[in-house]
Amino acid sequence: MTDPLIVANCSGFYGDRLSAMREVLDGGPVDVITGDYLAELTMLILGRQRMKDADAGWARTFLTQVEECLGRALEGGVRIVANAGGLNPGGLAAAVRDLGQRLGVPVRVATVAGDDLLPRLGELDVRSGLRPPGDVPVEGALTANAYLGCFGIVRALQASADVVVTGRVTDASLVVGAAAWHHGWSPADLDALAGATVAGHVLECGTQATGGNFSFFAELLERDPAALDRPGFPLAEIAADGSTVVTKHPGTGGAVTVETVTEQLLYECTGASYGGPDVVTRFDTLRLTQQAPDRVAVTGATGEPPSGWLKVATNRLGGFRNAVTIPLTGPDVERKAALLERQLAPVLAGVEEVRVTLARTDRPDPETQEEAAALLHVTVKDADRERVGKAFTAALIELALASVPGFHTTAAPPTPSPYGVYAPAWVRGDLVPQVVTLPDGNVEQVASATAAPGGGHDRRTAPELDASALPDGPTVRVPLGRVAGTRSGDKGGDATLGVYARSDDGYRWLAAFLTADRLRELLPETADLALDREVLPGLRAVLFQVRGLLGDGVAAATRFDPQAKALGEWLRARVVDVPAALIPEGDR
Repeated sequence: MTDPLIVANCSGFYGDRLSAMREVLDGGPVDVITGDYLAELTMLILGRQRMKDADAGWARTFLTQVEECLGRALEGGVRIVANAGGLNPGGLAAAVRDLGQRLGVPVRVATVAGDDLLPRLGELDVRSGLRPPGDVPVEGALTANAYLGCFGIVRALQASADVVVTGRVTDASLVVGAAAWHHGWSPADLDALAGATVAGHVLECGTQATGGNFSFFAELLERDPAALDRPGFPLAEIAADGSTVVTKHPGTGGAVTVETVTEQLLYECTGASYGGPDVVTRFDTLRLTQQAPDRVAVTGATGEPPSGWLKVATNRLGGFRNAVTIPLTGPDVERKAALLERQLAPVLAGVEEVRVTLARTDRPDPETQEEAAALLHVTVKDADRERVGKAFTAALIELALASVPGFHTTAAPPTPSPYGVYAPAWVRGDLVPQVVTLPDGNVEQVASATAAPGGGHDRRTAPELDASALPDGPTVRVPLGRVAGTRSGDKGGDATLGVYARSDDGYRWLAAFLTADRLRELLPETADLALDREVLPGLRAVLFQVRGLLGDGVAAATRFDPQAKALGEWLRARVVDVPAALIPEGDR
């Protein structure tokens, strides 16, 4: 039986805290440091960089972190595994080797690639994941990357790599690969792989697991006003059976509680059966336990064989976008908005996509000018740059002395910017082997996404809700956020929304109350959209997938919150009838 592996996260996105790698090295024992730098939008950004420079396409901030920490990590035997290679893992690996030579610190670097399908997109059977299904566009494609699994990382670590640089592996695979290497797991160890997948999902977004973006952040601040000034990065102690303790280094900011971990588990969760290239992880069997301050045990993960298919993220340039915001100050806001829309209608008539929204940020009897203003947002998109350029902005400028009283804009007339369109797809895993370049330069292939033998569990449904145990008695009208926390995010054009209760009684009420139809009532933007709803009893949670809310994904979105980051907070702000018994007596 091997000792638990201590994995630390040092990045949740490209642009995260530069000092994080040094902080987790300085803070206490750690065996492996992982960093997640990639997202759907990041791949588009890297793709545009690669168009201008064939040697680009990787996350440069990772190299900055390694420059500060490489000697310390090697001295302590700490391995580093990161997907910062993006579209060019070989380029980043070469930069790390050059850095080691410059610092006088020999470093063994391995890469995991094979995910980049762009050169093969026309010949592969890549099936669209859109609704309704359609062909994956080849012409104009900028990126096309399969989400690889963990066993390329395992092979690299077996070959004594100090640093493993990958392309587009799944976020959790960084952690799963390290754990599978340390504990000697095979593809048949589905429950253990599932447990490590859960650990990876908790770690992948950095300080979101330690109090960042936490629904009940105010309670943490009541106990310690400085608690969230600089949350510490999370650690996972992963045991040989895949069970995990989530924690952080002593003395660092933030907090690790059942609720902070619950929220991160719900973040961008695509279902109770969480698909992946190495294992399908059952989130509806999970159990969380507060072992001690800042120590949460995560147990009960069960795994099922993978499908044998890999998800593919494709991006293409979709055209050009422009936007302007016009404050509408004082009385008659709606009539002012209607006049402006009529005045702009002729120039907007031929534009491919127009979105006009009125945000009623104004207040009665305003004490400041900003409180007197509503915001009219006009966003335009078209394949023709000129249509959303001068043709749009010149018409807007001409209204300066000929429109509503108090006419002005929040900024000078903007210039159009290109936008990308994201589309998910699927490809057979046996067509996409992982290509591992070992520290000695040898290249090996590792199979991807083959259905693993044995170890799985029969599918089961969540326990039936005991209606007789629902809270009884009077209700009070309060914001839903008084009794429930949320975490929301994006998966391409879909929004994910997890809602959890703070007690067993609260969960029984929440699961009965928050139906798909109720969500449509509370969030009218979802009224005409398809919704998937599942319950996760072990997390006291209800999980929704809101199909199509985000259109063609964040890079093309015109919605006010293009990644649905605050969708959950909007829901928590809605006033509903809550059983009084669920609200502490002093807070009613």
